[in-house]
Amino acid sequence: MNKMDLIESLTKVLSTRKEAKDALEKIFSEMKRALRDGDKVVISNFGSFHPFTQRSKKCRNPKTGQAIQIPPRKKVRFHQSKELF
Repeated sequence: MNKMDLIESLTKVLSTRKEAKDALEKIFSEMKRALRDGDKVVISNFGSFHPFTQRSKKCRNPKTGQAIQIPPRKKVRFHQSKELF
């Protein structure tokens, strides 16, 4: 299932395809904003998204063998609900 499939499903409930697309875009933009702010997003009976910062680490460039430092990154973890499956 992709974004267009979700829009088609929402079109059955909402009156137009544009309304369905706008609703889906609004949901995703609010989820992104909350995760960027460091808040977790919980959707009942589906799961939750938790932002975290991955610490920096040392790695090697496979081509040159030179050691490099990878800076910390912001990432998101998903924990599924028990009712999902």
